[in-house]
Amino acid sequence: MDKYIHSEVKINYCHLILKIWLTIRSEGDIIIDRKEVTVIKNSTRTRDMILTALFTALITAGAYIRIPVPVCPFTLQFLFTTLAGVLLGSRKGAAAVGIYVILGLAGLPIFTSGGGIGYVFQPTFGYLLGFIVGAFVTGVITHSGPVTFRRLLTACFAGLFTVYAMGMLYYWLISRFWLGQPIGLWSLFLYCFLLAVPGDICLCILSAVLGKRLLPVFKNLST
Repeated sequence: MDKYIHSEVKINYCHLILKIWLTIRSEGDIIIDRKEVTVIKNSTRTRDMILTALFTALITAGAYIRIPVPVCPFTLQFLFTTLAGVLLGSRKGAAAVGIYVILGLAGLPIFTSGGGIGYVFQPTFGYLLGFIVGAFVTGVITHSGPVTFRRLLTACFAGLFTVYAMGMLYYWLISRFWLGQPIGLWSLFLYCFLLAVPGDICLCILSAVLGKRLLPVFKNLST
């Protein structure tokens, strides 16, 4: 009888040790999983920071790449702000453009005509604000459903008209209330839209083509 009780106690003891060991192991797996999740989160943040900084640099460079076409030369700045929204998404794309604008206002001569806080009184500053909102709008439309070429074109053109709407409104307000040199609506439409938009329409189409090709690459980077 004593032997039977003793052996039963040993069995229960072994079961207890096994249960404790399995618990420790499962907790260890949870700890390992948490560490892996932390590493994944950190690597994702690092990747996002690198891509955001990359597009900030591209937007800066784009301001100095001028395409010498007749009547109204244009830069590649709009191309990179649009691609920021397409490839990075609405928030990170707008953040990349926003960092560019903040750096310029802080004094770095990275705008087309220099930099500094006084740039907010330039009539064309509204286009820079439009770049931020335009990148956001482009990103929202691009990633709101299946990424087709038609959706990309719609997103890019929506961003384009956002940029011009904000730019023209700001130009009119600064000219009238700050510079004291009101501009007529026809002149505003002619010089701030009609003559300037053909080059950017070409960049819209180019952005959609590049976005269609590059989006799978960027999605693989996020996995």
